[in-house]
Amino acid sequence: MQARKKYVLLGLCACCWLVLFYWGGGVQLRLLRLLTRQRGEVVRPWPNWTDRAFLPRYAHLDELQTDPGTAESPRQRRQAWSAIYKDSRCRMETCFDFSRCRRRGREGFRVYIYPSEKNDHVSESYRKILTSIAESRYYTSDPREACLFVLGIDTLDRDQLSGQFVPNVDERIRGYPLWNDGRNHLIFNLYSGTWPNYTEDLGFNIGQAILAKASLNTEHFRPGFDVSIPLFSKDHPQKGGERGWLVRNTIPPRRKYLLMFKGKRYLTGIGSDTRNALHHIHNGKDIVSLTTCRHGKDWEKHKDARCDHDNLEYERFDYQELLHNSTFCLVPRGRRLGSFRFLESLQAACIPVLLSNGWELPFSDVIQWNQAVIEGDERLLLQVPSTVRAVGNERVLALRQRTQMLWEAYFSSVDKIVLTTLEIIKDRVFSHISRNKYMWNSLPGGLLVLPEYSTHLAHFPFYYLGLGISPGQEFTAVIHAVSPLVSQSQPIMKLLQVVSKSKYCSQPGPDNIRLYIARFTVVFLSQTTSRFLPHVAIETEAVLSLDEDTVLLTSEVNFAFLVWRSFPERIVGYPPRSHFWDPLKRAWGYTSKWTNDYSIILTGAAFYHRYYHYLFSHYLPQSLRTLVDRTSNCEDILMNFLVSAVTHLPPIKVAQRKQYKELPSPQGTKSVPWANPEHFNQRQECVNTFANWFGYMPLVHSQFRLDPVLFKDQVSVLRKKYKDLERA
Repeated sequence: MQARKKYVLLGLCACCWLVLFYWGGGVQLRLLRLLTRQRGEVVRPWPNWTDRAFLPRYAHLDELQTDPGTAESPRQRRQAWSAIYKDSRCRMETCFDFSRCRRRGREGFRVYIYPSEKNDHVSESYRKILTSIAESRYYTSDPREACLFVLGIDTLDRDQLSGQFVPNVDERIRGYPLWNDGRNHLIFNLYSGTWPNYTEDLGFNIGQAILAKASLNTEHFRPGFDVSIPLFSKDHPQKGGERGWLVRNTIPPRRKYLLMFKGKRYLTGIGSDTRNALHHIHNGKDIVSLTTCRHGKDWEKHKDARCDHDNLEYERFDYQELLHNSTFCLVPRGRRLGSFRFLESLQAACIPVLLSNGWELPFSDVIQWNQAVIEGDERLLLQVPSTVRAVGNERVLALRQRTQMLWEAYFSSVDKIVLTTLEIIKDRVFSHISRNKYMWNSLPGGLLVLPEYSTHLAHFPFYYLGLGISPGQEFTAVIHAVSPLVSQSQPIMKLLQVVSKSKYCSQPGPDNIRLYIARFTVVFLSQTTSRFLPHVAIETEAVLSLDEDTVLLTSEVNFAFLVWRSFPERIVGYPPRSHFWDPLKRAWGYTSKWTNDYSIILTGAAFYHRYYHYLFSHYLPQSLRTLVDRTSNCEDILMNFLVSAVTHLPPIKVAQRKQYKELPSPQGTKSVPWANPEHFNQRQECVNTFANWFGYMPLVHSQFRLDPVLFKDQVSVLRKKYKDLERA
């Protein structure tokens, strides 16, 4: 009986609550709406910050509040995107045919470019992209070998008002027999949409194609499938590119100006809100935020009360001077989410402060951008000055150094942008053999770390210091043999004896020279075989490269090896050479004069890490390797170019005997290469050919030489570890 009363009471309470909610809430709300309409008042959506009392000092109403009737809701944007891209849920597992890529293992990653048709107009930027692919190690002219396809049609600028816009793309790509609804296709785009909304519309259906696009919105980005790329100008270099502006370990880390921006201000349309409000943080002292409305044909028709003052202030400062002397650089959105300011700030080591809500940052799959930029919020502009002031000096220096690493590794040229895009896709296809985040975000960058060699950090020389490890204590000698073995008195036999006495040489052989080759870890190479092939017999990390006529002492070998163990990422050796710029010929020169200044260590007597064998054979283009094979020359110069490009550091020269020099060929043997008068001329040409491929001169001059302790000191020889270096 008590339980029944309890349930009845609960039911009555529930009914009363429903009646009160309906009559007290719903009816009163309807009456309120009816009364406001009768009074002629307009019910405005909340929040609507139109009361001047809230922000009297900061902004005008037209800067803070856009017309709610013209703004798109998130649902409307998603519906518009779905209408344009019907395969918005694509992932590699659902919209990519892996079988096309795995027929030949990692070698199966090949990229095919559709041939351009007559009368096709290709922009300078898209021509650079196609050239980068065509000159890469992944290019194939046979579509049957291709894993990935790239259109010959220029798709970079899809603004219908642009002179670069290509019409009828949809009809043309549907006529391609290999299109297959875009599967395994890669489409590059820098500009999408048109006035006034600049939507993501490309003007054609990309289907299941991978989109490599600038100014990608996070709402539309397909993680693990699309690739966000930076917005770059038509003047962006094809290869190499300029170095970053930060001198190593610049102290103090802060510059003259704390924060700067100088650029266009849009008076109307999308992107105008953010840039219209930038003048509020300008103080003309340590924060310089300058905008101008003097751009476009009709700017005077739309100019506001601030235009004249802003234009005058704008002319007072030089943009390059501000870049060089600012710690932080504002990177607000423009008409689209991306901006040229982004790459300009990275190069200048001016820490980017992003004001572009919803922007999927370039190569976000692999780059940890929180180590290089500060992401602000467009809605909290006034908090930016206090935010950057709170960043400590150590953090500032770390951010600036990271901008330089990212600029030089991935963004300084079109080549690097395109190759990074391809490598990201390749890592997705072969995910079991791919780079990790540490490789992408540490020097020398992901492009120079080939996961086919290894995915273990400890197998690469440039990670030893960060991991706190040292290389192994043995080396393998690689001797480039030109002459046949016909006599025990040949220089190569003496060289073998010298190397065999080193306690660091892997598996030293017996005194019997006839059994020496069988047990001693030495790789003999013929004249037609490159010394830099990744030979299976090389099991040690250190490689000692030797010419057959090299004259060394065992103590010289030991000392050079110990020096190399302290600098495992560099070439360490004896015979130096140098390069120079000839202003009259406007070309690079090569010299063999013995001076204190050098930039090359000849690999006729040098130590280096075995990874460079793999990089030499798999990273450098076939054209350069063919050149050195055909001429039987310049191989050592090319290896120096490669190692300096990886490390951005010079090789290291160690102490040597004065008697060390290139000896004439023994009687009955083939003539040495340097006896040929064309030998030196070829090396001059090689230096320029290599610099042209790299896009810059990677060789670095040095006057640094390492000698043993007490070397040449006037003390007892018994106190010296390497006595033979002075006795010889």
